[in-house]
Amino acid sequence: MAKWVDLLDPDRATLDEALPPDVHDEALDQLAAPTIHDDEPRPRLEGRHTYVYGVFVVPQVLRNDDRVCFREVDLIVTHDLVLTVRKTPVGGEPFDASDVVPEGRPGEIAASLVNAIAECFLAAVDALDDEVDEVDDSVEEAPADEVRRRIRALRQDLLRVRRVIGPTREALHRVVDRRVDVAGVEAFPQDIEILFGDAYDKLLRAVDGLDLARDLLAGARDYLQAKIANDQNEIVKKLTVTASLLLLPTFIVGIYGQNFQHHFPELHWQYGYLWSWFLIAATTVLQLWYFRRKRWI
Repeated sequence: MAKWVDLLDPDRATLDEALPPDVHDEALDQLAAPTIHDDEPRPRLEGRHTYVYGVFVVPQVLRNDDRVCFREVDLIVTHDLVLTVRKTPVGGEPFDASDVVPEGRPGEIAASLVNAIAECFLAAVDALDDEVDEVDDSVEEAPADEVRRRIRALRQDLLRVRRVIGPTREALHRVVDRRVDVAGVEAFPQDIEILFGDAYDKLLRAVDGLDLARDLLAGARDYLQAKIANDQNEIVKKLTVTASLLLLPTFIVGIYGQNFQHHFPELHWQYGYLWSWFLIAATTVLQLWYFRRKRWI
């Protein structure tokens, strides 16, 4: 049976007390780092001289804040100790370790942890997929600027999650391929590798979900662009029809507005004024009938 020590935002003194004595300075600096910044740590899982060292970055979709939050979980595994360091992100909640099995062999506790992390990836992908569906449904009615903003934000969120899930999957694949060893000996027995393989399969499902969400988002973006182009065409069509309707009346008024009294008999005709209005009305109605027949309006 191994001892599990779970620390939340520990200080350096607490870490020094809980850690085994031979932890490398690189790992110690990462464990003591306060939280994730823009240069997020790359997820990894590797064997050192006497322990296994892991860094995981876990996404969480905050629907109310319209953003994705990333939480860091660090791991140290020895033959009798499992140490996890959870860090609270800025504006978010720390990783919930309540689903981690608190007792068992070190590999079992570590496998339980990575399985909970894989479940978080699946939950994040499902939440992003729901948001993509909402955007896709709102393309027809929502303002184009709002839809475009949501598509841009979702695309960035999908890319950020994809950038994290890749190295996380590779870290678990190292265990499945038996490339994680401690002092030249495989760190996890075969039954533990199977548990890691289950978490690896969940990450594969999450990657497939990300690809599907990205394709749906691209489809929504293409549909939005087509809708905007179609709306612009309708506006241009209406303006063209309006200009066409005014063209013949302007032409008629221009003709009768010329100062050639001896060559325009309608100017001295009793019904000349009404005749000009008749021409304007008749040509306008004729154009409207023609445009309607062609379904331009």
